Amino acid sequence: MTVVARRAPPSRDLGGTLYVFAAGLVVVVVVGGILFSVLLSAFATSWFGGWFPDGYTDRWFRAAITDFDIPQILLSTAFITLAVAAIAVVIGVPAAYVLARRRFRGKAVVQILLLLPLLLPPITYGIPLATMLYEFRLAGSAAGVIIANLVPALPLVVLLLTPFFEQIDPNLERAARVLGASPRRVFTRVLVPLAAPGVLAAALTVVVRTLALFELTFLTSGPDSTTLVVALYYAAFAPGIRPSQQIDAMAVVYMATSLVLLLAALRFVNPTNMVVRVRR
Repeated sequence: MTVVARRAPPSRDLGGTLYVFAAGLVVVVVVGGILFSVLLSAFATSWFGGWFPDGYTDRWFRAAITDFDIPQILLSTAFITLAVAAIAVVIGVPAAYVLARRRFRGKAVVQILLLLPLLLPPITYGIPLATMLYEFRLAGSAAGVIIANLVPALPLVVLLLTPFFEQIDPNLERAARVLGASPRRVFTRVLVPLAAPGVLAAALTVVVRTLALFELTFLTSGPDSTTLVVALYYAAFAPGIRPSQQIDAMAVVYMATSLVLLLAALRFVNPTNMVVRVRR
């Protein structure tokens, strides 16, 4: 007897497609409308009650650069984010290799502990961490901000790179050892080049996350270690009267910086690589 599979009614398929299209359109319109309004406001001379501003100017950006010392903040942001990414990669690469290649007791516990800083709200461990850094007189400096941001950055690098090392054929390592390569040369000449896309992806992801991480940076930063996201907060909530267009100009600078880094990260990052795969 032949069994014929029934196809879903065309109307149901069409309804699902229309639902997805409508939901996507709503998201695009709402999010795009908010971003577009912020962009227009940043360039507006004044904007009261109309669809578009009365005129356009760049003086709010010039005012933001003068009042908030944007060049210095960008340099501080670049230094902190790159330092966090570099340190996290240097420590995270060998740690990810161990998790990918070695079996040991408590491996699942280690992976769960690595997930905790990524799952918990940063404020839950940020306040005790900031208190400890103030005790050691590290808070308020770039070193304190870097240490605080390493708490979620290092586990992120390890969890991102572990699948990359798992995908590398162990026979390549054995062949290199048979040919006389030392363990160090095997790691630096065989494994690291093969995992280079993953290392770059992890570094870019850490840069993007550190740029956007407000709580830890706010709790540990000082006048000379302020990042862009903290400067945006001060622009919006600092005492005194400040034109909304100037705050929107700061927001545009932050969004443009984040967008460039995010696009660079997505060029190399596959979100499915963040899944931790435990060998049985």
